[in-house]
Amino acid sequence: MPTARERVRAELTAEITDAARRQLAEVGAAALSLRAVAREVGLVSSAVYRYFPSRDDLLTRLIIDGYDALGEAAEAADSPGADPRSRWLAVCRAVRSWALAHPHEYALLYGSPVPGYSAPQDTVPAASRVGVVLGRILGDAARSGALPDGTGERDPALISDDAAAVLGGEHPAIDDTVRVRALLAWSSVFGTLSFELFGHFVGSVEDGDRYFDRAMTDLAALLGL
Repeated sequence: MPTARERVRAELTAEITDAARRQLAEVGAAALSLRAVAREVGLVSSAVYRYFPSRDDLLTRLIIDGYDALGEAAEAADSPGADPRSRWLAVCRAVRSWALAHPHEYALLYGSPVPGYSAPQDTVPAASRVGVVLGRILGDAARSGALPDGTGERDPALISDDAAAVLGGEHPAIDDTVRVRALLAWSSVFGTLSFELFGHFVGSVEDGDRYFDRAMTDLAALLGL
C-alpha cells in the first residue's frame, strides 16, 4: 500500500500533467511552460521542478501518456476471435476515435516537432503499441493460413529486425513484400488521420467517416486481409 507521501506525490503529478494538457490545447507544445503550469496548480516553480526537472521531462511524460492512452484504445478494440479484416478495421476506427477526441495530444505525438526537444528512447515502447496490435493481426492471419505463401525473402538492410518483429514476426507468409506493405499501412493510418485533423482534406473529402473506412479497407486489402 502506498504511503501518504507517495499518494500526495501521485496526486500532484496527476494535477501537473492535467494542467500541462490544458496548456497544450491553449498554447501548443512549443509554448509549454513549467512556470505557467505551476501557477495553474497553485505551486511555486521550484516545487514543480521536484516533479519534472525540466520542460522536456514534462513533455516526455505527456508523450508517453498519450501513446499509452492511444495504445490502450487500440488494444481494447481488438477482438482476436474475429476475422483479420474486421479486427484491422476495428482497431483503425478506435485509433481515429481517440485522435478526434484528443486532437491536441495527437498533435503532440504526430504533429510538428517541438523546437529544441528530442524524444528519448523511453518513448519507444509506448509509441509502438498501436503497431504491435496491427502487427499481431497480421501475424495471426499468417498463422491461420489467411495469407498466401510468401517467398521467405528477408533483407535486414531494408527493414530493421525490431520492426520486422512488430510487423507480424517470422512466418513463411510474411516476406519483405508483406513487411513493406505492413509498414506502409501502419504509417498510412496516421498519415490519413494527420491530414484529417490538420485540415488537409478540406475541399477534397466530403464525408470523413466514409473516406476513412474506405481507406482503411483498401489498406487491409493491400495486406491481403
